[in-house]
Amino acid sequence: MGAQGRLKSLRKLLAHARELLELDIGFRLWDGSRVPEDLADDAFAIHFADENLIAALIRSPNPETLLNLWVSKRIDLVNGDMFDLVARRPKVRTRNIRKKVSKFLALNTARKFLFLDKGGPWPLTDQPDEKPSDGDAEENQKNIAYHYDVSNAFYKLFLDDQMVYTCGYCTDWDNDIHQMQTDKLEMICRKLRLKPGDTMLDIGFGWGSLALYAARNYGAHVTGVTLSKEQLDHARARAEEMGLADRVRFELLDYAEIEGQFDKITSIGMHEHIGIDNYATYYSTVARVLKPGGIYLHHAITRPAKKDARTFRKKNKEFKLLTKYIFPGGELDHIGNTVMMLEQHGFEVHDVENWREHYQRTCRLWHDRLLANYDAAVAEVGEVKTRLWLVYLGGCSIAFERNTVKLYQTVTTRGGRGPAGLPPTRADLYR
Repeated sequence: MGAQGRLKSLRKLLAHARELLELDIGFRLWDGSRVPEDLADDAFAIHFADENLIAALIRSPNPETLLNLWVSKRIDLVNGDMFDLVARRPKVRTRNIRKKVSKFLALNTARKFLFLDKGGPWPLTDQPDEKPSDGDAEENQKNIAYHYDVSNAFYKLFLDDQMVYTCGYCTDWDNDIHQMQTDKLEMICRKLRLKPGDTMLDIGFGWGSLALYAARNYGAHVTGVTLSKEQLDHARARAEEMGLADRVRFELLDYAEIEGQFDKITSIGMHEHIGIDNYATYYSTVARVLKPGGIYLHHAITRPAKKDARTFRKKNKEFKLLTKYIFPGGELDHIGNTVMMLEQHGFEVHDVENWREHYQRTCRLWHDRLLANYDAAVAEVGEVKTRLWLVYLGGCSIAFERNTVKLYQTVTTRGGRGPAGLPPTRADLYR
């Protein structure tokens, strides 16, 4: 079967699918042809760069194949982004699509492409399969470095001015990323009821934004620990520039090795890296270094609970790709287990707040800022990494929007008898 015959068959199949599913999506093929033929230059479309990718999709129709084709730009979007693609997706279920699409046309087209070489490149195939963290400090540092030591300059292209890489907080849904992150830092400090002279531990301090904010605005003495060398260097330099080096100490240290006693402890977006099997070690460590009556604020992404623990720990294909190519070693808890583990380790839970929609907007803004700085990102880390991070940020925003993942802030104190020492209402948080 010649190339023109394959093209003709594919165009016929795509036209059939567009009409049947009422798709508001066009297609641009490798020879310059379009489906429909009169597709406007400014119309949203999917671009197929070569015929071999069709063979690859037929032989291995799975998310990993699609991700490889996306990051290598063999499949691309024209005049839009992944949010436009999702907005235009068919409104019918996949099983109903299979019933409606002509099986003869689909099989006939597949037959013509099936034995073509799958082409290349395949830039993600050398990455080993993901596995949960085993708790080893060296393995933890390797996993953290994979994600956070990409390049500080790269992260600056889409994060806010303070380099905050966790869920922002919207006091208004239209706030920009800079306002959202400042409001988040402020809300955390208020939930901690920080006051001058408090000793504070920030586990997994990112680029140091919370520690520096707490020291500068609340007079706290902060210790931050991380396993990212690039983050450590950046945070220490900022502390010197801001004249806060005498009140903020940043260390390269695994959480299990923390020593000392602290009035307040925060873990903002770090718990996701620990691994479910290591939760007991983690919560025991926090309980050990938090003073009696001290406040611990736990900020973490979660998944909805399942009927049992075994079912919960099964990962779908998309989540496996996330941990394989973005967050090696990562696992997510569900909020019920988080609260149970906190209580089992001597914490009293006072407040649990869902920030799911706040994280939806945060990830969308990050995606849009990275896309706007696409050329600079490619120059810094290459096109594969840039496109990988775009699909990760956009996919996370969509997941939060669909409520398949959530974000909770949980305020606790180290349990004991008598008053917890907190105000009688939350009014002080919103003064």
